[in-house]
This record gives sequence, C-alpha cells and structure tokens, in this order.
Amino acid sequence: MEFFRIHRDIRFMRHALKFNIISLITFLLAVAFLVLKGLNLSVEFTGGTLIETHYEQAADLEKIRNALGKGGFSDYVVQNFGSSQDVLIRLPLKGEQNTSQIGQAVMNALSADAPGASLRRVEFVGPQVGKELAENGAMALLLVIVGIVIYLAMRFEWRFSVSAIIANLHDVVIILGFFAFFQWEFSLSVLAAVLAVLGYSVNESVVVFDRVRETFRKKRGLTTPQVLDHAITSTISRTIITHGCTQLMVLSMLVFGGQTLHYFALALTIGILFGIYSSVLVASPLVMWLGVSREQFVKQKKQIEGANEEGAVV
Repeated sequence: MEFFRIHRDIRFMRHALKFNIISLITFLLAVAFLVLKGLNLSVEFTGGTLIETHYEQAADLEKIRNALGKGGFSDYVVQNFGSSQDVLIRLPLKGEQNTSQIGQAVMNALSADAPGASLRRVEFVGPQVGKELAENGAMALLLVIVGIVIYLAMRFEWRFSVSAIIANLHDVVIILGFFAFFQWEFSLSVLAAVLAVLGYSVNESVVVFDRVRETFRKKRGLTTPQVLDHAITSTISRTIITHGCTQLMVLSMLVFGGQTLHYFALALTIGILFGIYSSVLVASPLVMWLGVSREQFVKQKKQIEGANEEGAVV
C-alpha cells in the first residue's frame, strides 16, 4: 500500500557528506554529555527502596511529593504504578537503611499530608543488584549488536552490516545523550526502549538495503549513488506509513501513559525519529563509501573456451 509514488528519484546522495557531518557533530555532542554529565540512573541500578502504596481514589501525585518533602525525604521519585490509584515511590540508597523503618516513615509522612494510602509492599534494592542489572543490560545490548551484524552480513554483504550497525549505534548514543543532557531518569524500561530502537532501526535499514540489492540486479547503467537514491525514494511512502503509525502509538503512550511510561515512550520517540534519519541518510552513504557495487550482487557469466560465436556460458 502506498499513499503516493514519487516518479523522479530524489538525489539524497548529493548531500551525503553534509548529512554525515551533522550526524557526527550530534554524535560527538551526545558522547560529551555522557562523559561530562553521565546518566541519571534509577533505583534499579543504583540501589534504594521501592514502596508501593494504594489509594481508594485516584492519587494526587503532587500532594504525595509535597508530603514526602515535608517528611524530610529527598531525591524521591513518585509515579503511578499500573493505575491511577496505585503509587510507586522510589527512594535512593543513603547509608545503612532499615526497610521496615523507611516504609513506616513514608506512611507517616503520607498520613499527615496525603492521607488515605495503604502500604502494599516495601522492597530494598541493593547496589550489588543494581550493578548486576547494569552489567546484564550492557551484555544484552552487546548481544543484540552482534546478532544484527551477523544477520545483515549473511543476508546481504559485510558492507551493509558495518554500515547498519554504525548507524544504529549512532541512534543509541544519541538517545543516551538526550537522557544525560536533560538528566532524565534512566531505568530498566528505558533500557528496554533502547533495545527496541535497535531492532526498529535495523528493520528500516533492511528495507532500504533490500531495495538497493533489487535495483542493482534489475537496472543496469546506474551508478551506485543513483541506485541508492532510487532505493530510498521508492521506499519513502512505506516509511511514512510505518513510522507514522508507530509514532502515533508511541505518542499516545507519551501523552496518556502517565509517569510510568513517560521516559520509555520518550526514548522510543527519539529513537524512531533518529532511526529514520540514520537508516536513510547515514547507513546508505556509508554503504556507498565502503564501495558497494553491482558486481557484488550479480554473478558474472563465464564463457567456455572453444564455444561458438554466440558464446556458450555457464
């Protein structure tokens, strides 16, 4: 299905160097923010206390935050958990903590300024658990990258594999750069969004690369930049339909999903927008500069010695 069809190829590759300079600058800024400011890791990674409470009516999160502030707590995170009546409170790790005492202190603070809460659970997340989660998350990211490289190398050619993974890592680093610059909380849900963006960006790259291979095989006399321009132009309608529908769903989570889904949806939104850009305007120029050509996809015919003038081939 297509919304429209462009009959004249748009010359994207004419501006390939400009696009990649912009990408390089953005990438370096993201790296600088990560190094200088670092990520604002959530309780799952740093350790702390998780307290779940329940209200009979919809909870007033602002009133709960004010109650905790008056109770002497700081650096807390308050958000809905599953419904507007369930509230999850996260407190950072500070010295030696007694879980039951912290839970009781929180409930005392809430009963004074945000009454009506009942305690559901109190859990302590130690720093060792947070360290293991960080290591497992990094390992998951590494395995996804390796899997993508192997898949693209087997399905297409090593030039496509290298180009796609560079473009996709570009997306990941930029997402992390946004979270470092604005000091948004980086939690397990955000990590899940980053992994989802990796797969999502690969899907767009595969679509473009598949059209590149098809164009090399079917059309003769086109230069590599012309083939890439044709492949990108012919998939624009599909890109708008796919990414537009996905972005509408993600925006609905961002607007209506509440605090629990906010940063997850925010990471997906950034990833989708930059994923479109990188898959088309970063990966494709890299493929061109790495030397992709028609000969890599079309088997050359061999002429048998002593054949007739027509030339028998195998």
